[in-house]
Amino acid sequence: MENKKTKGISLFALLAIIISGAIGGGVFNLANDLANGSTPGGVMISWLFIGFGIFMLVLSFNRLITIRPKLSGVSDYAREGFGDFIGFLSGWGYWISAWTGTIGFAVLMMTSADYFFPGKFANSNGSLTVLSVIIVSIISWILMFLVDRGVETAALVNAVVMIAKLIPLVVFSITGIILFKADVFTQHFWQTFTSNLAADGSVKSLVWHAMTAGGLLDQIKGSLMVMVWVFVGIEGAAMMGNRAKKKSDTAKATIIGLAVLLVIYVLLSLLPYGYMDQASLANVKAPGLVYILNEMVGGWGGSLMAIGLMISLLGAWLSWTMLPVEATQQLAEQKLLPSWFGKLNKYHAPSNSLLITQLMIQIFIIITYFVANAYNVFIYMATAVIMICYALVGAYLLKIGIKEGSIKNILIGFFTFAFQVLALYLSGWQYVWLAMILYTIGFILFIKVKKESRQAISVKEWAGMFIVALLGVLAILVLICGAKSGTALDLRGLLGY
Repeated sequence: MENKKTKGISLFALLAIIISGAIGGGVFNLANDLANGSTPGGVMISWLFIGFGIFMLVLSFNRLITIRPKLSGVSDYAREGFGDFIGFLSGWGYWISAWTGTIGFAVLMMTSADYFFPGKFANSNGSLTVLSVIIVSIISWILMFLVDRGVETAALVNAVVMIAKLIPLVVFSITGIILFKADVFTQHFWQTFTSNLAADGSVKSLVWHAMTAGGLLDQIKGSLMVMVWVFVGIEGAAMMGNRAKKKSDTAKATIIGLAVLLVIYVLLSLLPYGYMDQASLANVKAPGLVYILNEMVGGWGGSLMAIGLMISLLGAWLSWTMLPVEATQQLAEQKLLPSWFGKLNKYHAPSNSLLITQLMIQIFIIITYFVANAYNVFIYMATAVIMICYALVGAYLLKIGIKEGSIKNILIGFFTFAFQVLALYLSGWQYVWLAMILYTIGFILFIKVKKESRQAISVKEWAGMFIVALLGVLAILVLICGAKSGTALDLRGLLGY
C-alpha cells in the first residue's frame, strides 16, 4: 500500500508546476517560428514525433524518482551513472542552458515592447537596440539582487504570472477557432491540396519531395528546436517527487501535464495557419501571437497579448534567475566545483554563484546587439545544451535497466536517449559546438576542485576535456575566420553575421 504524507504537494499543485514551468515566452512565438520551415501537415507530424520523445523523457524522470529516490537533479543522475566528469558536463550544461534561456526571455520582452514603440527596442534583423541592451541589463541586475535576498519564490508573483500567461492564450485560442478558415488551412497542407485532389475528391498524388518549405524530414528538422524549447520545464513535477503527497501523483501529474501542454501548443501552432497563409505567417514579426492577434481583432488584441507576454516573461525571468545557481550549488556540494560556488549568504542564497552567472548574462546581453535573430539563437542554444542533460537521464535509466534486467526501463531509457540524440543530430549540433567554448571554461574549475579535494583526474577525464576543448578552440577559429556561407560549418552565419 502506498505511503501517504499528511503534508506534501498535491496532484493539482504538481500539475500547476509543470504547466507554469513549461509555458514561457516560447509559446508566444511558436506559430511564426514553425511557419518559417513547416506546412500545417509538417507541424502535425512533428508534434507526434516530439510528443513521443517528451513522453519518454517524463517517464524516465518518473522511473528514476521511484527507483533512485535519494538522487536529485540531472547532474546527480549523470554522475551516479557515468562518473564525475559526465556529472560535471551535465550540471555545467544545465547551468549554461538556464542562463542563456534568460537572455532569450530578455530579447523577447524587448521585442514585445517594440510593438508599442516600433524601432525603439528591436532592430529589423532581430537584434536589440542600444536602449534595449541598457534596459535589460538594469532589469537583469535588479532580478539578481532580488534573488540574492531570497524572494524568488514569491507566491504573489507566481499567481500574477500564471494569470498573465493563460488569459491572452485563451483569448487567442477562442478567436482563432472563431475565425478559422478551412480553405486557408488546407491551401498548403502538404504542398497544395488542389494539386493533390481530383475533381471528385479522390487523391491524385502526394508528392512528398515537393512540399512547401522542403520535404517532410526538412520540416521536422526545422521544427525540433522550437518544439523542444516549449517543453523545457516538463520535468518539474518529477523533480519534486520526493515532496509529493503520493509518489504515484508525480507520474499522473506529468502525463496529464504533457497532454494539457500538447493540446495548448497544437492549438496555438495550427490555428494561425487557418487565418494566414504560410508565407504571411512566416514573415510575422516576433513575438508572433502579438501581431497575429492584432491582425485578427485589432489593436486591443495585440496590446493584450503584448502586456500579458511581458508580465509572463518578467515572472519567468525571475524564476529562471535561480535555476543556473541551483545547478552550480549542487555541483559544489558534489565537489565538482570549488566550494566557493556553494557558499550561502544570510538570506540562504548562493551569492557567489549568482554574481558569476550574472556577469556571464551581462556579457551576452551586450552580444544581443550584434546577433541577428537573437531570440532564436539563444533559445536554440539553451535547448540544444539541455538536450544533452536529458539524453544522459535516458542513458542512466537504460544502464539501470540492463543491469537489473528490466525491459520496461531498457525501453524507456533507450527511446529517451535515442530521441534526444537524434533531435540534436538533426537540428542542434551547431549550437552544442558553440557551447563547447563555455564547457571549456568550466574545465578550469573542474581541474581546480579536483586538486583542492586531492582527487586524481583519470586518463578518460583528461581525454574528454581535451576533445571538448579542441572543439571549443575550433569553434572560436571558425567564428573569427569564418567558413563558406550556407555550409554546416558557417557559425558566423548561424549568428547572423
